[in-house]
Amino acid sequence: MGKIIKSKEQWLQELGADVYAVAREKGTERAFSGALYKHSATGQYTCVCCGQPLFKSLSKYDSGCGWPSFFTPINDTAIIEHHDATHGMERIEVVCSQCDAHLGHVFPDGPQPTGLRYCINSASLGFDKEKE
Repeated sequence: MGKIIKSKEQWLQELGADVYAVAREKGTERAFSGALYKHSATGQYTCVCCGQPLFKSLSKYDSGCGWPSFFTPINDTAIIEHHDATHGMERIEVVCSQCDAHLGHVFPDGPQPTGLRYCINSASLGFDKEKE
């Protein structure tokens, strides 16, 4: 499947202003404020823009940073990494590989087995609960 491309107006209408600001304009939600920060159901976290699966609930952990944190994406192709030198910091931004939605950043201070912390905005995520 190819990239999902929509106009600013289409994304804004589908997502609403708050989610649009985070997912399409590289914003961030306030720490500890996101609906999925303390979320603990079993299932998979998806891209709010296109529905692509991004993370399994088994890779979610409480890093204490104020945003949902994961130690690995669902597979090697779900996320694309970009160098981000905004706000006077050197970071690695992560985006959805299907629609380029801004998800958050990845840092090298996570738990084993990867040592990574994918720090992701709740506003950029959906959730599909595992069927019982």
